[in-house]
Amino acid sequence: MANTGSVTQSFRHREIGLTDETAVQMYVTMLTARRYDERSLLLQRAGIINFHVSGIGQEAAQVAAAFALDRDNDYFLPYYRDYGFVMAVGMTMRDLMLSVFAKAEDPNSGGRQMPGHFGSKKLRIVTGSSPVTTQVPHAVGIAYAAKLKRKPIVSFVTFGDGSSNQGDFHEGCNFAGVHKLPVIFMCENNQYAISIPLHKQVSGHISDRALGYGFPGYKVDGNDPLEVYRIVKEARERAVAGEGPTLIEAVMYRMSPHSTSDNDLAYRTKEEVEAHRDKDGLPKYKQYLIDCGLWSEEQEAALLKEVNRMMDEAIEYADKAPFAPPEDIMRHVYADDEGTEGGR
Repeated sequence: MANTGSVTQSFRHREIGLTDETAVQMYVTMLTARRYDERSLLLQRAGIINFHVSGIGQEAAQVAAAFALDRDNDYFLPYYRDYGFVMAVGMTMRDLMLSVFAKAEDPNSGGRQMPGHFGSKKLRIVTGSSPVTTQVPHAVGIAYAAKLKRKPIVSFVTFGDGSSNQGDFHEGCNFAGVHKLPVIFMCENNQYAISIPLHKQVSGHISDRALGYGFPGYKVDGNDPLEVYRIVKEARERAVAGEGPTLIEAVMYRMSPHSTSDNDLAYRTKEEVEAHRDKDGLPKYKQYLIDCGLWSEEQEAALLKEVNRMMDEAIEYADKAPFAPPEDIMRHVYADDEGTEGGR
């Protein structure tokens, strides 16, 4: 049972349309994604998996955005750090572990893609590729199809601050603005394009670029999941009402290296990283739920125990699962005269 709370706190989640249960589920998803990410880093360092791209520090915005969308009908084009997002729309711990272990059962690509290259026809997650920002025009194309078919859905696409400088971003925004398409662009501004800090790659605010293409842009604290939820929810309402796209710049900080192949201390200091830990959205949101009487340290301990159990089970399954046979290298590459899969 929730306590009365303070006037200043005012149960913000209820004010923006979230039930108590959903507000808690958002936190559960954020924490699960964080623990998955941390464990994957350890697995790579131990030589058990080959590679991992981390999104530690970005889960709050990812999960909040997913909960603000129609997770049963919208289309999603996440970028390679979006573990919180894909978990929120239905990917499981086993799915993700099969991916990092590159096994045949990997639902993203059958072990063919790098980790973080999500794809699921069932969940309407459109397969991404390594060249950054290519997902933006794809999202715009999906939104164009939705408009032509008069479907009340949106496409939602994420990308990093470095991606906002690519031609794909600008072309996608321009086309979406001209045709007033139901697409939401969310830049996860984590302050670095691999090793290049924001001030050396972007002049002004990324959100302001929307004005040049004729639609709204919003800069939001990416460590505040309730504010991200509110902004994305409003953007979706605008989109399905025929009012066109929205650009959201969620400001956050990438606390982990760019990838397990990166030495981030070559371009930033430990002090800088530690200073940003105080702004981490995960513990702040946990405290918010505790203040609302919706969460406790006992529940936290029980959740962590369950998450660790799920991870151990997923790792054991993925480790023992078979790799794809060598001849599968031709699957989904060619089609023969009968149109059979894989050119067989």
